[in-house]
Amino acid sequence: MGKIGIFYGPEKGSVGKVAELIANIFGDDHADLILVKDCDAKIINQYDKIIFGISTIGTSNWDSEHTDTDWDVFFTHLPEVEWKNKTVAIYGLGDHINYPEHFVDAIGWLYEKLKPLNANIVGFCDTNEYDFNESEAIVDGKFAGLPLDEDYESEKTEERLTQWINMLQKENGY
Repeated sequence: MGKIGIFYGPEKGSVGKVAELIANIFGDDHADLILVKDCDAKIINQYDKIIFGISTIGTSNWDSEHTDTDWDVFFTHLPEVEWKNKTVAIYGLGDHINYPEHFVDAIGWLYEKLKPLNANIVGFCDTNEYDFNESEAIVDGKFAGLPLDEDYESEKTEERLTQWINMLQKENGY
């Protein structure tokens, strides 16, 4: 079994914390943590099993004075990746209390970038355990990845991660 590439950004905050939790669950021998800001197609091509971690709410999305473009630059590398035989899962951070109309939208944004490239996207989650109004992350009635809310539901993160990773391992060979 090859290593899993866990690509995430931004570096600090909840996305990074969850990336480290995922890496710990898989173990150092089975997973590598890679910041999207330090990444290009050559690095992505080294992995057949990929997990992307992205945030909907944060300085990089909502603060016009913030110039963090890590994901924007990363998105330009996606067409250069050889997606055949790769399996991709996405987790996303959001805030279902303050932004219930945009809950984990970034999962959907990333999904929309990957789908035309014929990436095999797995790890869809039911919406019934979440309280929100709208989300661009919903595809065919399910979230196109694992939604997490570290601001208001951090007590549920570990259980949700464990269930999701078990599903990825059982159904997709992670």
